[in-house]
Amino acid sequence: MAIITISRGSYSKGKEVAEKVALKLGYTCISRDLLVEASEQFNTPEIKLIRALHDAPTILERFSHGREKYLAYFASALLEKAQKDNLVYHGLAGHFYLQNIGHVLNVRILADFEDRVHFEMEREGISRDEAAYILKKDDEERRQWSLKLFGIDTSDPALYDMVLHIRKISVDDAVELIVRTAGMASFRTTVESQSAVDDLTLAARIKAEIVANYPTAKVTAQQGTVIILVELELSSGKRSVETVRWLTEMAQRIPVVKEVYIRGTNGVVFAPE
Repeated sequence: MAIITISRGSYSKGKEVAEKVALKLGYTCISRDLLVEASEQFNTPEIKLIRALHDAPTILERFSHGREKYLAYFASALLEKAQKDNLVYHGLAGHFYLQNIGHVLNVRILADFEDRVHFEMEREGISRDEAAYILKKDDEERRQWSLKLFGIDTSDPALYDMVLHIRKISVDDAVELIVRTAGMASFRTTVESQSAVDDLTLAARIKAEIVANYPTAKVTAQQGTVIILVELELSSGKRSVETVRWLTEMAQRIPVVKEVYIRGTNGVVFAPE
């Protein structure tokens, strides 16, 4: 049992690899459909999420706290899937949300640039120079998008457990290598690694619930104990008490939550009564 994230560029055959890996392992395979799920769950128009994925990074800045909301909703939707294990995710920054989880295998799929150019030429009916320009522009936009939102460079091989170049290695070869690696003891789910995913999922869910009101709040969770850091100086005043009450109530809506601590920037902590 494992979680496999596959980072890919346009026309890299990463989608084909991901779907074949999932089929061979009997895992769930998800990508863009996750955006639709996030949209429905949090009443965010899907078009905003789709544009945020494909347009320049500044698109998110046109919405009120667009970056924080998008990341919170996306993280919650992805982690709820990951919590169930046996998952192949291909696309946007899945490895970013599942860092330091033992049973996660992070893969990067690359394709020969000339092969990609040829595919673009055929698909769009354009010249080689035009196709090459479009692909280089697309690659750089994806890289800048990831840097802007996540602070990571998707081209950095250190982010991945495995980097595969689809050329001499065929799609089927890549699938076989990924399946074999995912079956290694190093990537088997343990009680500890599953608990880590559960904690991330809980924190992400609470963040998604409060992000509209507190977009810069940070949430951590450990075995049902939740800590919410808000960028406010908390005190015994009415406003602080109301803030603490609301945040606590929102967190406690989730049945697995046991205790909630609210901490302000001035170090004041409101503990459970």
